Amino acid sequence: MGKEVDLKKGELSRHVNKALKAIADGYIIAIPLEHSYAFACDAFRQDAVRAMHVLRGDPLFTAAQVVVGSSKTTQGLVREITPDIAALMKKFWPGLLSLNVRPQMGLSWDLGDGNQLDRLSIRVPKSKFAKTLLAESGPLAIASGSRVGRPTPKELGDIFVLDSDLAFQFNNGKLRAGGASTIVEADNEGVRVLRVGAISLDAIQAIVPSATLI
Repeated sequence: MGKEVDLKKGELSRHVNKALKAIADGYIIAIPLEHSYAFACDAFRQDAVRAMHVLRGDPLFTAAQVVVGSSKTTQGLVREITPDIAALMKKFWPGLLSLNVRPQMGLSWDLGDGNQLDRLSIRVPKSKFAKTLLAESGPLAIASGSRVGRPTPKELGDIFVLDSDLAFQFNNGKLRAGGASTIVEADNEGVRVLRVGAISLDAIQAIVPSATLI
């Protein structure tokens, strides 16, 4: 696998610079999120996104999720930020809320769906390394660091890829257990909870009382 970098040793800025160069050069890296390791690459490098899908064995027309460093970044990516969407971002970001929203028209990317779904799954992670990286890198396409059908990896040893598949693996040890992200679909027609994870339905409805569970 790609060269392993121990995040518990050395300077964070040096680790981030290694990640930034790999991403800029079109490579895939493995990074720690809150409760699992994920593959990540430049969201605007279609060749890198495609390679990430192949690495995972994703079905055709599977769209990668996008992570950003702050809700401000979404202004250039999301077509409509309704008051409900803004309120959810303010309350739960950074954190385990994935928002499925409509992307801006004309974005020069293909997250894997050929831009046919007209939906973008986006969130701001809470992981220290990811947040620091995203502040410099801009939007990253991510996917679980495992092949389709396998458990999400809690440590780097759970990732099974070839040496040449990743530029770097950033090791933060075994990650603590925790729920998956709660997935919410939101637009000008309302807020719909597609999957309840780390954030409960009650917590969503405390911010958007009209939110429904699909």
